[in-house]
Amino acid sequence: MIAKIHKTPEGEIIVAVCDKNLLGQKFEEDGLIIDLSSDFYGGDEMNEEEVGDLIRNACMVNLVGPRAIKLGFVEEIIDDSNVKKIAGIPYANVSL
Repeated sequence: MIAKIHKTPEGEIIVAVCDKNLLGQKFEEDGLIIDLSSDFYGGDEMNEEEVGDLIRNACMVNLVGPRAIKLGFVEEIIDDSNVKKIAGIPYANVSL
């Protein structure tokens, strides 16, 4: 997985996570867009344990891709109501 940490001016942590194979792509459907080519998602490759540590310390998490979504369920930060799809790609945005 690829994860990137962002900090708000107040010092809160936002984590963007996407499946490695999706990085650099753009998905569109019905006027909605997920742009994984933007700098927002261009972070570092990490294993699930490392990403889980980041998620547990975040105030907001963006997850894109089947593996990232699965980790969100494992970490118990999302449920089925949080998961949406654009062009068949699952994603979730959650405030913690």
